[in-house]
Amino acid sequence: MTIVLTSLILLFAVAISGVMIGVLPFHLPRPLVQIALGAGLAVPSFGMHVALDPEIFFVLFVPPLLFIDGWRMPRREFRHLAMPITALALGLVMVTVAGVGFFIHWLIPAIPLAAGFALGAVLSPTDAVAVSAITGGASIPPRLLHILQGEALMNDASGLVALRFAIAAALTGTFSIGQAGVSFVLIGGGGLAIGVAIAWVFAQVRQLMTQWRGDDPASHVTLLVLLPFAAYLLAEHLGVSGILAAVAAGMTLNSLDTLKGELNTRLQSRGMWPMIEFVFNGLIFVLLGQQIPAILSLADNARVNMELSRFEIVAYPLALFGLLLAIRFVWVGALLKLVVWRARRRGERIRRASSRVVAATTVAGVRGAITLAAVLSLPIAAHEASGFPARGLLIYFAVCVILASLLLATFALPLLLRGIELPEDDPRAVEERHARAEAARSAIRRLDDMREQRREEADDEDEASLYSEVAGRIMAAYQPWLDPDSDAEDKQRARRGFTMERSLRLAALAAERDALYRLRHEGNINDITMRRILADIDLTEASLRSGRRNKS
Repeated sequence: MTIVLTSLILLFAVAISGVMIGVLPFHLPRPLVQIALGAGLAVPSFGMHVALDPEIFFVLFVPPLLFIDGWRMPRREFRHLAMPITALALGLVMVTVAGVGFFIHWLIPAIPLAAGFALGAVLSPTDAVAVSAITGGASIPPRLLHILQGEALMNDASGLVALRFAIAAALTGTFSIGQAGVSFVLIGGGGLAIGVAIAWVFAQVRQLMTQWRGDDPASHVTLLVLLPFAAYLLAEHLGVSGILAAVAAGMTLNSLDTLKGELNTRLQSRGMWPMIEFVFNGLIFVLLGQQIPAILSLADNARVNMELSRFEIVAYPLALFGLLLAIRFVWVGALLKLVVWRARRRGERIRRASSRVVAATTVAGVRGAITLAAVLSLPIAAHEASGFPARGLLIYFAVCVILASLLLATFALPLLLRGIELPEDDPRAVEERHARAEAARSAIRRLDDMREQRREEADDEDEASLYSEVAGRIMAAYQPWLDPDSDAEDKQRARRGFTMERSLRLAALAAERDALYRLRHEGNINDITMRRILADIDLTEASLRSGRRNKS
C-alpha cells in the first residue's frame, strides 16, 4: 500500500507542476518547479522519502526517453546537419569527458582520473526537452533547434557509452585506449544493429496483426510502449549498448512508417508519447528534488573524508560548470565558423553566426533527465565493499551542474533568443504550405479520376450526376490550398476568411456538444450514443484548434 500511495503522490506532483506554471506570476521552467515540489515532499514535516534503486531507475526511465527522441528527430534535417550534430555529439562529448576528468583530478587529487572521466561522461548529455520548457514562447531558429535536438539525441548515447568505459576503468583500475576504441565500435555497432532489427521485427509483427485483426490500437500501442525496453534489455543481455539500441529503434520505426493507414492507432500514439515523456521527465525531476537532502548529506560526508572546506564544496561545482560553459562556447564557436566556411566554399550564401547565436547555443546545453539518471546509476557497478570512488561527491557535483544549467538558461536563454533574427518567412511554414498544396492536387486528381470512372460506368444518369456534384463539392474544399505563393493581399484575405470559418465552426461544434449533453440529461439519448457522437465532434474540433492549418 505504501508503494501505491507513494507512486500516486509522485504522479500528482508531476501533474500539479503544469498547473503551477500557469498560476505563478513569473515564468519558471517546469523542471525547476518539479525539483522544488520534490524537495518539498522531502521536508521532515512531510516525511516522504523515496529510496532509489539505481539499476531499476536507469532501466525504467532511459530507454523510453531515448526512443521518443529518436522517433521525433526529423530524418531530413538529421542528414543535412549530420556534420555539426556529429561534432557536438561525439567530438564535444570526448573533449568534455577528457576536460572534466583532468580538471576534477587536478582540483581534488583524491578523486581518481577514471572517476573524473565518469563525471565528464555523466555531464555530456544535454536535454532538448528542458530547453523547450525554458524558452516558453520564445522562438528558436529552426536550424538551431534541429541541431540541439540532434545533439541531445546522439550525445545521450555517446555520453552514456563513454560512462560505461569510465565505470569499468574506475572499478578495475585498468584502461587501454586501443582496446576501448575497438570495444566502442563493437558495442556501439551492435547496439545500433539490435535496435534496427527489433524495430523491423516489430513492424512485421504489427503488419501481421493488422491483417489478422485490423486496426487494434490497444494492442498496437501497448507493444509500441514495450519496444524501447525490449531493444534496451536485449542489447544489454548480448553485451552491446542498450542506449544506442533504444535510439536506433526509435529512428528506424520512424523511417518504416508502420502507422500508415492505421487511423486509430496513429491518433492514440500521437497523444501517448507526449504524455509518457511528460510523466517520465517529470518523475525524474521530482525524484531529483526528493534526493536533495540525501545528496547534501553525501556531499557533507565526502567533504569531511576528503578534507574540503565549506567554501570549496560550494566553489568547486561552480568552477566545474564554468569549465563546461567555456568548453562548449569555444567548441560551438569554432564549429559554426567551420560550417559557414564549408557552405561558402560550395557557393552557398550564408551569414556568419553572430556571437548571440554562439552564446545561445552554449547556454542551451542544459543538463537534465539523462544526466540525473546516469549519475544515479553509478552505484550499479559499485556492489563491492569499496564502492564507486567518491560517488557521493560526483552525484553532488552533477546535481549542482543540473541546477546551475537550468537556472542560467531560465534567465539568459530567452534574452539571447530575443536578439536573434528569424527569417521573415518561416521555412517550416513555407514547406507546410507547399506540402498541403501538393496533397490537395493529389486529392483533386484522385477525385476527378473517380468521378470520370463513375460517369463511364454508371447506368443511372441521375446517380452519376449526384456523384459528380458531391465530388465537385469536395474538390472545391481543396481549392484554397492550391496557391501557396499567392500575393500578399490574397494571403491576407485567405487568412481572414480562414479565421472567420474556424470561429464559426467552433461555435457550431459547441452548440452541438451542448445539445448532446441536454439530450442525455433529459433522457432522450444514453451515454453510449452521446460518446459516439462526441468523439466525432472532438476530432473535428481538435483539427480546427491544432494551429497546423496555416493559411498564411
